[in-house]
Amino acid sequence: MISAEELRARSQGAMSLHIAFIGVVNGLFSALHRMGPASVAALAQETHLDAGYLQRWCDAAYAFSWLEKEGETYRLSEDGDLMRPEHPQSRMAAAVGTVLSAHMAERAAGLMRTGERPGEKVLAERETILPWFGAMLEHNFRRTFEEKIVPALPFFSEINARQGLAVDLGCGNGWYLRALLHQCAGLRGLGLDGFAENVRQATELAKAEGLGERLHFAEGDIHHFQLPEPADLIAMNRALHHVWEERGTLFTRLEQELRPGGALVIWEPAWPDDTQVLREPAYRGMAFQNLTEHVQGNHFLRPQEIADALAAAGLEPSIHPFGSDVVVLGRRRA
Repeated sequence: MISAEELRARSQGAMSLHIAFIGVVNGLFSALHRMGPASVAALAQETHLDAGYLQRWCDAAYAFSWLEKEGETYRLSEDGDLMRPEHPQSRMAAAVGTVLSAHMAERAAGLMRTGERPGEKVLAERETILPWFGAMLEHNFRRTFEEKIVPALPFFSEINARQGLAVDLGCGNGWYLRALLHQCAGLRGLGLDGFAENVRQATELAKAEGLGERLHFAEGDIHHFQLPEPADLIAMNRALHHVWEERGTLFTRLEQELRPGGALVIWEPAWPDDTQVLREPAYRGMAFQNLTEHVQGNHFLRPQEIADALAAAGLEPSIHPFGSDVVVLGRRRA
């Protein structure tokens, strides 16, 4: 049985991350890093935010140890500094994810009464969340991709040697292609996404990382797009479950967009065959997210059903587990 004290601690943990979220999306952690110790009035002048709200936020951020207080000035604590989005070890993804989870839980609570599944538009219902969605995913998954997935799959080195084209469908802020092109200097990249804000962010970030000549982004529908040339890699990163129920002949079409020997590379949460593992810490978040995916008209997939769908489209599948995630490759025959 969960004690009242433990429930209180969990509740305060969520409150703490809600306070951090406000600081992240309004640039407050970054501003205090630039300014050093600052009064509320100085912080308001620097950020052009309302002083009344800032005073209450600073008090709350101090209460939850994101800030330290010296007289009438505030400065970042060590934990507060880690909430800066630009910090190399930034923890901002936890704050964004917690507020997004609260939003999705509230939507699920109401929609459960009607059975309505409004789709991905729910992600854009909160104007402060959507601009940070791509950054959240990047902070959560880029290191895993760079340090575990790319080294484990020889296919990435193979297409780099070809100096080929890598395409990311549902590219978000472009983090996957940016990470891949930094490691594979021979590759070129094209990212497609349905949200204009994601395309804008991806383009700016690619330019900032010196990839503007090799990497391009455009708005596009996963069911209706035209590539400038056959691709060596077509990636779908945590995106397949969004189109699974309406996939139709998607895999057959993607197979035709690949060069011989190229591959469709699917990265997905691996829904377990035995749901008892959902109580394990690594899977609990997946269980919650699967509920929120239902709001969007989706559900998580088992690795074998992905592999079976690729095989039915004429691709040669292979399954590569990475903890609670999976990468499924579907190679086009040479």
